[in-house]
Formats: sequence, C-alpha cells, structure tokens
Amino acid sequence: MVLATEKSEDRVPAAIPNHLKGEGMKATLSKKGKLAALVTVSALAISGALVSPAKAADSTITLWHIQNTDPGPKLIQDAVDRFQAENPGVKVEVSPLANDAFKDKLKVALGANNAPCIFPTWGGGPLNAYVKAGQVINLNTYLAKDNYKNRFVPASWANVTFDKKSYGVPVENSSIAVIWYNKAVFAKYNLKTPKTWDELLAITKTLKSKNVAAFTLAGGSKWPSIMWYDYLVDRIGGSTAFTSAALRTGGKFTDPAFIQAGTMIQDLIKAGGFVKGYNGLSYDNSQQRAPLYAGKAAMQLMGNWEYYGFAADKKADEFGFFPFPSVKGGKGDPTSVLGTVGDNFYSISASCPDKAAAFKVIQYLIDDKSVAARVAAGRIPPVKGVKLTDPFAIELNKMIEKAGGVQLWWDQYLPPEFAGLHLDQTQALFGLSQTPKGMADAQEKLAVKLLGPSKK
Repeated sequence: MVLATEKSEDRVPAAIPNHLKGEGMKATLSKKGKLAALVTVSALAISGALVSPAKAADSTITLWHIQNTDPGPKLIQDAVDRFQAENPGVKVEVSPLANDAFKDKLKVALGANNAPCIFPTWGGGPLNAYVKAGQVINLNTYLAKDNYKNRFVPASWANVTFDKKSYGVPVENSSIAVIWYNKAVFAKYNLKTPKTWDELLAITKTLKSKNVAAFTLAGGSKWPSIMWYDYLVDRIGGSTAFTSAALRTGGKFTDPAFIQAGTMIQDLIKAGGFVKGYNGLSYDNSQQRAPLYAGKAAMQLMGNWEYYGFAADKKADEFGFFPFPSVKGGKGDPTSVLGTVGDNFYSISASCPDKAAAFKVIQYLIDDKSVAARVAAGRIPPVKGVKLTDPFAIELNKMIEKAGGVQLWWDQYLPPEFAGLHLDQTQALFGLSQTPKGMADAQEKLAVKLLGPSKK
C-alpha cells in the first residue's frame, strides 16, 4: 500500500504572544525596561517568521480512497496537492485503504457520525442505504452550478441518483462488459456480429456445425457467469426490473424477466453455446482465453479490461468487440451497458464540517489535469469529449457515450450475503443443477430476509 505523501504547509510569521500584548504589558514595564521589551518583542516576531509552526488551516477535509494499485494513489495525491496549493486555507488528509477493510471501516464511521468528508462508493444499493439513513448529502445544488453535471456522460449518473437526487460524482474509470470475438473465426465462417439474441443463437448453431463453441467462460470463478444473467434481465425487463426488486419498490426477483433470463441461458447451454468444462475454468489463470486463442471458441462476454490481457499476450489485434444483443420483445434499451461508468463515485458525508470545500476537492479529482493523467494511465474518465489516443479506448468510449443507461454489477450493488447467493445460484444455473424458477425463488427469499418485502 502506498501511503499518502504529507505536504508541507506555507510558513507564516508568528503573532506576538498574548502575554506580551496590550495594556497589561505597558503597566508592568518600567520606563527603563520599555526599550528592552520592545527589542525582545521584535526579536520574537522576527525569529517566529523562521521557526514558528504553520498557521492552522481554516478547515480540514478528510478523504478516504481505495486506489491501491499504481498509479491510482498518485493520481489522487497529485490532485489533492494542486488543490492545497491553490486553496491554502484548507488541509486535506488522505487515507488509502484496502477494499475490504474500507467497507467495514466506512460502515462503522458512518454509524458513529464520524465519517470522512469524502469517500468512494460503487453506488447502487449500499449508497442508497446511506442516503436513507441521512448519512450522505444530496449534491444537486453543487452539480447545478455552472452546469457542472453536464460535464459527464449521461450514463454515469444512473447508479448514484435516487428520486432525481445525485449523491456521488463519477471519477475514476469506466468498466463495462462487452462481447469479444475472434476476428479470424468470424471471417472464416462469414459471420457478422449479432445485434439480437436470435442472431446470436443462429451463429451458435453455425459454429457448432463446425465443431467450434460460440463462447468460452470462466464459470469456475462465478462472477463472469453473472454477467450473462444480469445483462439478460436488463434486456428483457428494462432498467427497472432489477432496481425495483433490489430496492424493494414493487419488483421481485421472481418476476418474469428473472425466470426468462435463466431459461435463455440454459437454452444457449443446451444449444452447445459454451466450451466443454466451462463451469470449472478459472479467470485468475486466464484458462478461458486458451480456447479463444486456439480457435476452439469464437467469443467471450467480459469486461473491457480483457483488452489489456489480450495486449499482454500480443493478441489484441486479433479481437474485436460488440454490445450485448437485444432481446425480441424485451423492454430494455439495447444501448444500455452492464458495468460502471465512473467507478469509483465520490460522495460527501452529512457530518463533513465544510461540504463546499469537500465538493471542490472532488472537482480537482476529475478536472482537466486529472482527466489527462487518467487517460495517460490507460483509463477512460467518464467525461464528455475526453481526448483518447488508443483506438480501442476510442471505440469503447463511443459505446459509453451513447449508452442509454448503465446497470451496476449486481455483486457490487447488492449486500454481500445476497451477492454470494447470486454468484452460487448462477453457477448452479449454468451447471444445469438449478432451474430458473428455483434460482428466482432462492433470491427472492433472501431478499425478503435481508431487505424486507417489496412494496410500492
């Protein structure tokens, strides 16, 4: 872990000590001692300019973050240093924390009304819980000033906005799931990238006839599998299908969209859509890439970070990507994406003593200089018109800018216990040892236990 670098404060001349000020001093001095006292006071003032401690800041802003991999910590500290240089009356105390430790520490701090002024979240359910508890502030007033909110791509606000009020600013990066495809395999069999689920099933049938699997999948790691289920629920039921069930505002995890999503996944499996042994492959050792490289699988649903894995293997030029397909009759916006646009989002606690200064610090984290630094680090900041040079990043950003919405990864949106069940149930669904209805029932049962009954 890289610790924040402490920045020296500007030195200022010390004031004359209180016991040497005012009429009391005059009364105690003899005529003969006045000159000596004056010399002493002057000497103290001059020496104080050289050795006195820094003037106390008018306010102190505490900032927690979880950027523990280079250059993450430096990106934040550089922005903070610039803020402090231009706002000398405000001191910013930066604390980097490990991901899991941060979650527990933040929960305790918020509960004790002793939270940091600025802290990151992934938005979604956990942030909404803090909102309901009155522990974070509504940022609409700050975002409206100088039309600041319009600086960001529209999709970036989806997971931090509740009842038309926004509670976090998108800062770090954009990560979304896309379907990667082997260009050579598609060219060999004259395939075009599918725009609909039916077209994807047709490609699957063609590839199976050539002894090629449509998809590879790191099912043993579980989280790659939930991308399929989560995307399909969105395409079938629209953006409110999941959120209304997760926030308990009328929807349930047993609603038709959830059961249909599970059914469509198992239909794809039964059609030979995945490589053999897919439910045991691990993402951590890149087992799922081997079938792609060997031409035994044509596609993979995975986050945009996979590009850098391809690049490391000197295979980046061999792959392209396209959006998750639409579903006939589905309510979902075909341009919406699964992932996070702005990860992390930075919020301000209700207990922060100087909320205006805290918001200004956040602005420095994503101002033009910070955006340029993030781009140089290979990130895609969630701002409009960001200047990118990498061809892949440019194409991906076009998809992000056009996105009608963004669905946060469910395992980040949901409470940990529910996320664990969702991961396990999805793996069982892919293993054909759980039915779509059985999975839906299990998820709704736990939702009622953890989140309460769903009601409008």
